[in-house]
Amino acid sequence: MGEFVRLETEGGVGVIRLDRPPVNAINSQIHRELLAVGREVARSLTVRAVVLYGGQRAFAAGADIREMAEFGPGDTAVLGRIMTDAIGTVARLPQPVIAAITGYAFGAGCELALAADFRIIAQDARIGLPEITLGVIPGAGGTQRLPRLVGVAKAKELIFTGRPVDGTEAARIGLATRAVPADRVLPESMELAQRLAAGPTAALAAAKRAIDDGMDGTLTSGLELEGRRFAELFATDDQRIGMASFVQHGPGKATFTGR
Repeated sequence: MGEFVRLETEGGVGVIRLDRPPVNAINSQIHRELLAVGREVARSLTVRAVVLYGGQRAFAAGADIREMAEFGPGDTAVLGRIMTDAIGTVARLPQPVIAAITGYAFGAGCELALAADFRIIAQDARIGLPEITLGVIPGAGGTQRLPRLVGVAKAKELIFTGRPVDGTEAARIGLATRAVPADRVLPESMELAQRLAAGPTAALAAAKRAIDDGMDGTLTSGLELEGRRFAELFATDDQRIGMASFVQHGPGKATFTGR
């Protein structure tokens, strides 16, 4: 349990909560705490889905510029490694990850949301990468993850101009999974997380790795990766449960154990 990042569990869902009032400005301490929590979740045998949440006012309004303003290249390189490690740990979690976005998600806050598998955003929320207006570029995955979601041309427009978008536009361009009223963001994120937590844990993790790792290679290497992950799942209890249930009761009736 950190000062600004904490893990709360509800059933098989782990909520990673950012709590640095007033707007969850992300400093180096938050990155270190996020890294520690991410490693804890990755090792967990009970957390089967994850929700990232920053509260109603802001998911995370960006990096703590006051901390960074006097940094030189060396200091920034150290912080960059911490940022990349922390957000990368979230991106590589074996569990499905949902970012529940209300208020603002700018800069590093947007980059943290981009590391999730799904983004459920408030219709009136604002999300974007405004680093160019500070004379820098996104430094924690924004230039790499945003194009993979919205395409190169749209990513360049948003990064080159620093223009934020609201939740409705974010969903329309593929930056968010869906946009809902602000008071529905956390409930719908939890509902999705609970549904995924009840699923076959190993199969979900295998699908996540096959998709994410396959995106970094050729179609041929991706198909080979998919084949290996598919075969490995036939050593799990959930595979036997799922197929036996299908034979006996039809599709969609299995109760998985997560093993």
